[in-house]
Amino acid sequence: MIVGGYLVEGAAAALLALVRLPTAAGLALVALVALATPVFSGASARLVARWLSGDAYVLGRSLNNMASSGAQLFGLALGGAVVEPLGPRQALAIGAALNLLCAAAVRMRMPHVPAEREERGDASVNTGGGAVRNSLRGGGTLLRDRAVRRLLLAQWLPSAFVAGAEGLIVAYAGARGFPAGSYAILLACLPIGMLLGDLLVGRLLRPSTRERLVVPLIALMGAPLIGFATEPGRLLAAALLLCTGCGFAYGLGLQREFLAALPEHGQGQAFGLLGSGHMTLQGVGPVCFGAIAAASGTGGAMALAGASSLLTAAWVLIWRRARPTAGPAA
Repeated sequence: MIVGGYLVEGAAAALLALVRLPTAAGLALVALVALATPVFSGASARLVARWLSGDAYVLGRSLNNMASSGAQLFGLALGGAVVEPLGPRQALAIGAALNLLCAAAVRMRMPHVPAEREERGDASVNTGGGAVRNSLRGGGTLLRDRAVRRLLLAQWLPSAFVAGAEGLIVAYAGARGFPAGSYAILLACLPIGMLLGDLLVGRLLRPSTRERLVVPLIALMGAPLIGFATEPGRLLAAALLLCTGCGFAYGLGLQREFLAALPEHGQGQAFGLLGSGHMTLQGVGPVCFGAIAAASGTGGAMALAGASSLLTAAWVLIWRRARPTAGPAA
């Protein structure tokens, strides 16, 4: 599945590089690849959960997040450096080649992992009905579990609100008259903050401390964004976005609880569902807050995204405090 993910992305990049597709067709192609991406990322996350246990699993997730943030920064820098002299089509061709290299590296270097029939308990292909129906059935089973549903929403919502604010960064820089290229620096502040947050929270804090800091870190994601209501300048805006990125480390405090709440069979599907929700809501967020920005301005819409994240922090605080006396899951 992981090799297949790289091959699919590489094929899409090659098609965009070699064929002059209409804009709608190009967008549809990217959307199809994005539709399949959670399946591939779910397979990767399932391997991490299978190979690591206890706090080693949380540290593994932290390392994965740090690698992802670092790769995002490197990719942005490399893409910008290549597009300038070669053009977008040649840059896409290089991206396609790099995906093929990654697929080959994973195929040759990843140890052999025996396949698991982890769907056997509730959504196996042996139950009939096809893969789509079984996937929907398994997803419905997960979402009906109150603990799993809450933990999924706790991981989905804050990042969706921040994605809504992130989608307005370019418009904010343009409305404030920042010099050309300033938006790139502002966009880079979020992954830099994510890298720092995962490094500090994942490597320096005890597991119990990380889990106690879940709510404060969600609040850290939202509180700086409220500052955009004052229309800050470049330096202050960069500092606010850097702090927001650090708050993403809250997810590390939920990893052990999330893994423990999952059924023994179907963890791969759960991680796929987690990734699908992330991608879906991170796409919906910019659309919603972009519409709000048309009425209230970019700074006001970004501040509203921050306030929404603070409300999520309050909701998480309420149900985490209520857990010891809560009744059976609905």
